[in-house]
Amino acid sequence: MRPPLSSASAPSMVDSLPSINFGFEDLRQRMASFTDRFDAFIAEGRKRVLEERNQFRIGVAELQEDQRLRNKEIESLVQKSSTHAQSLNKEAAETAEMNAAIASITAQRDARAQDRDRLRSEIANTKKQISQKVAVQQQHAKDLEAQARFNAPELNFWTNYLCLRIEGAGKVDRLKFVFTHVDERDWQKEAWFELDTQRRDYAIATLRPKLDTDDLETCLARLNANRDLGIFLGGMRELFVKALK
Repeated sequence: MRPPLSSASAPSMVDSLPSINFGFEDLRQRMASFTDRFDAFIAEGRKRVLEERNQFRIGVAELQEDQRLRNKEIESLVQKSSTHAQSLNKEAAETAEMNAAIASITAQRDARAQDRDRLRSEIANTKKQISQKVAVQQQHAKDLEAQARFNAPELNFWTNYLCLRIEGAGKVDRLKFVFTHVDERDWQKEAWFELDTQRRDYAIATLRPKLDTDDLETCLARLNANRDLGIFLGGMRELFVKALK
């Protein structure tokens, strides 16, 4: 073991080491440059983070504004949709009302068309009946004219010699026959009857004095059967004479 050297006289171990240049100054400069670059990187990062945060906030605000606008547009569309639905309901109600009115008018038109056809049929039937009645009246007038020519001498006989007077009864197709000298107690007393010639079969509308119903119907039936007015007048005079006895 080597004895220790004296601190005063013996050389230091450090002094005995070779001189080495570690480059601390360069390292310090490099560290300072790195620190500057790191600080700049941190500052740039902070700036970028702030910018990104601001941009994010701006984006969020824009999204919120877009959402608000979308919600407003949605509310507007909902309102328009509600208004459109109300308009559709109103149009549907108006359409239903118009269809009901059209159906009512159509029904009225059909009913009036049926009434028109019915009236046309009734008018045609009425015209036909009138034509038939006119033909019957014309034939009846011809029969009366022929009967009048045939009965003229006998009517003159009844008028001139048997006290018969023929008058109008105040109505169309009705004649009044008035007899006198049928009552032995009063030759001026009158007995009369009104003959209705409106229909094919003649009828007695009224008379005075009253006669026996069976005798009257028999006399009238004979007239309608043979159209012999002279015999009928003679029969009616006999009935009046009989009734006044």
